[in-house]
Amino acid sequence: MMPNTPLITWLEHSYGALPRGLSFTGVALQVLLLSLIPGFEGRYALIYGVAMGLPLSYAFIVASLGATIIALALPLSFVLLDRVLESMGKMRHPLPRVIHHLYVRYVQGARRRARRYVDRYGYLGLAIFVAMPLPATGIWTGAAAAYIMGMERRRTAAALLVGGLLSNTVTATLLALGLTGLG
Repeated sequence: MMPNTPLITWLEHSYGALPRGLSFTGVALQVLLLSLIPGFEGRYALIYGVAMGLPLSYAFIVASLGATIIALALPLSFVLLDRVLESMGKMRHPLPRVIHHLYVRYVQGARRRARRYVDRYGYLGLAIFVAMPLPATGIWTGAAAAYIMGMERRRTAAALLVGGLLSNTVTATLLALGLTGLG
């Protein structure tokens, strides 16, 4: 059992206990972990948190923390993937070299085909794509698309972060207006 911090104590005092004996800390941790999962991300973690009894503002903050973590980490992880696959091209065994060759061929071809779209819509288009609270959009998909299109890492992270936070904001607004069927 995690100890209560002053914030948790204040939340429990202000909002009362959560249903079914759940704690703010436990549900908040679940929301954070769910917000890191591809396809689920902050928008659905936010809905889960509210459905489990967290105050909307608290669920929003925790889900947005998860969105921030993945928006900053994913562009870096793709750089590491590049390094691993590049090293595979230098191995003696033929299988890693074949994987490297297919990878380079696929990524370079995808980047060449996608370049005109990146030039036209750029990072704003990426942020809007990520912000749409629909299945198959979001930070994970946006990061993969940005990587394949060869978009610059720092600006990609910023677009992913803006899009993820906008998605959480849209979801929180729908929750606040009662348009999600949760109330």
